[in-house]
Amino acid sequence: MDQKEYLLSDQQMKNFIRDGYVTVQTDLPAEFHELVFQQTENVFEKEGNPGNNLLPRIPMIQEVFDDRRVSGALTSVLGQDYYLQPHRHCHYNPPNSNGQNLHQDGGKRWSHYTRWLLALYYPQETPEELGPTGIIPKSHYYGNRDSIDDDNEVPLCGVAGTVTITNYDLWHRAMPNHSSKKRYMMKFLFSRMSEPEVPSWNSQDTEWTSGGIPSAIVDNDVKMFQQVWKWHCGQTNGNDHYPSSTTMLDSTTILELIEGLRQDSEPKCIDTAYTISKFGAKAVPALVKQLEDESEDIRRYAFCALSAVGEPAVNALITATQHQDWWVRAGAAETLGNIGTSARAAVPSLIQALQDKSERVRQLAAEALGTTSQKDSTAVPDLALSLQDENERVRRNGVLALARLGPYAYQAVSVLQTVLGDNNRYVRGDAVHALRRIGTPEAREVLIQSLLKSRWCPLTSKESAY
Repeated sequence: MDQKEYLLSDQQMKNFIRDGYVTVQTDLPAEFHELVFQQTENVFEKEGNPGNNLLPRIPMIQEVFDDRRVSGALTSVLGQDYYLQPHRHCHYNPPNSNGQNLHQDGGKRWSHYTRWLLALYYPQETPEELGPTGIIPKSHYYGNRDSIDDDNEVPLCGVAGTVTITNYDLWHRAMPNHSSKKRYMMKFLFSRMSEPEVPSWNSQDTEWTSGGIPSAIVDNDVKMFQQVWKWHCGQTNGNDHYPSSTTMLDSTTILELIEGLRQDSEPKCIDTAYTISKFGAKAVPALVKQLEDESEDIRRYAFCALSAVGEPAVNALITATQHQDWWVRAGAAETLGNIGTSARAAVPSLIQALQDKSERVRQLAAEALGTTSQKDSTAVPDLALSLQDENERVRRNGVLALARLGPYAYQAVSVLQTVLGDNNRYVRGDAVHALRRIGTPEAREVLIQSLLKSRWCPLTSKESAY
């Protein structure tokens, strides 16, 4: 059948942008999930939680992510070349547990754009009494616990084989397990490799409309949803501002709105940020000034607005990468990376930032080069050098940036071969994917030699050593 049949529809995509999750059912038979559950039981009994070795310990789980409905949903949200990251974990909720508190996973970023996803797979039927994952729809847009209403919690229940794809930043928890049964949930991390240029779902209409979305939500958050929708559609940022004839286009109005970023309500502040972005280039000086603020929240709101302004903000952000305060340089680098390929003019400045004395600036500059420099190999030599940085987060972001550059990173093969022995497991894992995406004969040979040396046998145990 045509793969298009398994892609998300416009309405499903809009629901994902709004709520931060979508649930699909695999075509795999019930017997398949029963076998996964039994193998999970065996691994836990003999070895404990396999952690990142979940897939080599239970290889059949890969069939879940090869399923047409699951891969169709992942393609819809992350693009054709999405990446299954090396981090994965089996979350065990024991009988009669108290569950967890609501939280966001570590590594949260400021961006509202979808570059990271979690896929949650249940190998057993999971009613609410079994302690499913509970999520708060729309909470991925917010970083403050006070902004989250616990009464809106949705339990991710489902039959065996249910897969829920969530925005990485969605607030969630393991709910209490009130039963005498064990609950397993396999969590896998996925990331976007290429910045969106066209819709990657079954798109019929690239305009954001409020069909199927409650009017109260539309009224409060429509500008935020519209911006994320535009980004997913690959539409150019920076062209959606008020016409010059409007009376709102004056510096007094912009400054009044800037003051609105200091409200007590995070949702209202974010809404104000997207309102400011509608002024386009006229708002840029005042917004860049907010990157100097002592409050991380204010800097985050300015980041949202500047990201939505897009290309007209790039020159001012390039200047800010030279600011005397590290947090301003960091905010500028992160914003340029979030703007993506429209900020390609910033590549030389981001390359220079790889040598910044601040580890945080170097981290964000490396990550930003993975989204701003995807069209050529300009940044490859300096990203390759970043893999020698003493800070492991710089190395992780640098190697993932090279993976995002794919074939353009062919000059980095020898360096990637070296970091296959890095002491950080995720640098190693992302180096493998970078070599795979480079795809030259030299890169493939490095991968084969690495596999021959590091092959791990899932059948070997203390009971069966050979």
